[in-house]
Amino acid sequence: MIDRHLTIRKFFSLLAIGAIALLVTSSPVFAQDLTNSTGFNPQELLRSALQSIENLGPIGAIAFILLYIVATVAFLPGSILTLGAGVVFGVAFGSVYVFIGATLGATAAFLVGRYLARDWIAKKIEGNTKFSAIDRAVGEEGLKIVLLTRLSPVFPFNLLNYAYGLTQVSLKDYFIGSVGMIPGTIMYVYIGSLAGNLATIGTGDQPSNPTITWTLRIIGFIATVAVTLYVTRIARKALDGAIENH
Repeated sequence: MIDRHLTIRKFFSLLAIGAIALLVTSSPVFAQDLTNSTGFNPQELLRSALQSIENLGPIGAIAFILLYIVATVAFLPGSILTLGAGVVFGVAFGSVYVFIGATLGATAAFLVGRYLARDWIAKKIEGNTKFSAIDRAVGEEGLKIVLLTRLSPVFPFNLLNYAYGLTQVSLKDYFIGSVGMIPGTIMYVYIGSLAGNLATIGTGDQPSNPTITWTLRIIGFIATVAVTLYVTRIARKALDGAIENH
């Protein structure tokens, strides 16, 4: 019982550090500079948190989801958590917990981007007919665009969460579009489960499955091409409409 309490205390200490990181790592560049100048290593931080979660028993799932939410908003590398979920919880439960944590974390980041920066962006583009037209078009086709970008690993997950908050994509479309993360989530959790040990997660010693790896690449490539062509088409259509109206 004492060991369990110590483990819980250790985890929440790590979670508190993550919360502090949420306040200071407002951009990936800053996070990288912080790592280089102070020795702060987010991967090691998250790996330590996963080791603590592994000893939490039934409440480990809740702790993991909370950690994933904090990591997502704080620009910390979620890949370590996704891979680690395969080790700690197995493929089935790990995939469910990652999807819940990633969806809630992405939604929180989206709301931060929308309510802290959206008004400022809106004022900047207020007099620009072209930008306003594209923004409206993206908002109207938000679900399809979010879904396609979630299927593609080319678009950085953490940055994309904030970026969508600056567009007119509705919260409903954004939230539903998160289902696009499911294929990649399952595959990465499975790859993590092959490691069998948290110490090898995110290292060169981590085992992999060539079939799964190439499947991810193919899906990502198709989704990337699709979203690029689709966004280009609706942007051109929006611009043509804006020019006609003008």
